[in-house]
Amino acid sequence: MDEIEAGYKKLEQKIKELQEKADSLSQEIRDHDAELLARMAESAVPVVKVVGLNMLRKGKQDTKGEIYDPAYFPGKMIILGKAVEPAASRPDNPQMPVTDQFCVMSEEGKFYELMYSFDGFLTDSYLNPIDTKTAIERYGYDVMFMLYRAMHDYLKGEEALVEALEKVIGYTFSPKS
Repeated sequence: MDEIEAGYKKLEQKIKELQEKADSLSQEIRDHDAELLARMAESAVPVVKVVGLNMLRKGKQDTKGEIYDPAYFPGKMIILGKAVEPAASRPDNPQMPVTDQFCVMSEEGKFYELMYSFDGFLTDSYLNPIDTKTAIERYGYDVMFMLYRAMHDYLKGEEALVEALEKVIGYTFSPKS
């Protein structure tokens, strides 16, 4: 019985040591999270150019809520997060209330807050540049996770494409029996 208790105490001690180490490593990651996000953004630039979206800059809405006569931002972006509580007004025009606010990354690897306003007829936007620290502070670690997911999903798509191409080439160029 003494051996079991001694083994159990050793396990408890090992768990405690691992928890302490995990806490210190987690804190180290939190201390450098903005740097990590910046490095992730650099790596994700080619992916944004392929899978990113052309985001609406300005457009008119008809009575059914459909956008017509749209204008888009140049370059593609990916959406990394949505503000739970958008800013009260836009930095470029304090008279314009913000109806929707998103954290986006451009195909240049830069982070922005995309702020939309709607006056009943016109949907207008403002692209507010932010740094990686601000992106994490305002949108949480979701931005990092969404950037990771974009890279992960893109990789899976590329693997599937390469496998399909290998099968087609194998079938097409295989010796006929």
